[in-house]
Amino acid sequence: MYFCSKMAEARFSQDEFLCPVCLDLLKDPVTIQCGHSYCMSCITDCWDEEDEKRVYSCPQCRQTFSPRPALFKNVVFAEMLEKLKKTKLQSVVPAGAGDVQCDVCTGRKHRAVKSCLLCLNSYCQNHLEQHESLFKGKRHSLIEATGGLQEMNSDSIHTVHDSRNEQQLQEEFHFFLKMHRKP
Repeated sequence: MYFCSKMAEARFSQDEFLCPVCLDLLKDPVTIQCGHSYCMSCITDCWDEEDEKRVYSCPQCRQTFSPRPALFKNVVFAEMLEKLKKTKLQSVVPAGAGDVQCDVCTGRKHRAVKSCLLCLNSYCQNHLEQHESLFKGKRHSLIEATGGLQEMNSDSIHTVHDSRNEQQLQEEFHFFLKMHRKP
C-alpha cells in the first residue's frame, strides 16, 4: 500500500516530455534505439539531412545507426502527454493581449516570464528552463519579461557582459541556432 501511495504522489516535470530538437512538448513521440525520444517530424527531418551518408545518428548521444531505423510512435509517451495536456500541468500560459511573447516558441506563442539581456530573447517557462540548463554557470542576466530587446541599444545591454570570451560567443551562437531551428 505504501508503494502505491508513493507512486500516486509521483510528479512528472513537463521537461521530461520536451523534444530536444524543437524544445516543445513531444508531438507524435518516437523513441529511437538508444532510448532518446523525439517528435516524429523532428527526428525525421534530422535523419533526412543524413540520407546521403546513409548513417543516421541520435542528435543527443550521437550513437549511429545503419540502415535507417524504422520509427514507431511511443504509445506510452503519447498517452502520458495527453493526460498532461488534459490535467493542465503545463507551466506555460498562452500569451494574451499586452503580454510579452516567448521569442522561441513556434506556432502558438506562450507568455514570457523572463528576458535574457545577453541573448536578447524573452522566454516562456519551458524555454527558460532550457536556456538555464544550457548556460548553467555562464554570465547571462535575466530580468522580468521585457519586449523589444532587439531594438534596445546593444551597448547599454552588453556592458555587463564585456568580459565574454570567444568560447562563450560560440556557445551562445550554437544555442541561438538550436533554439530557432524549425521543426
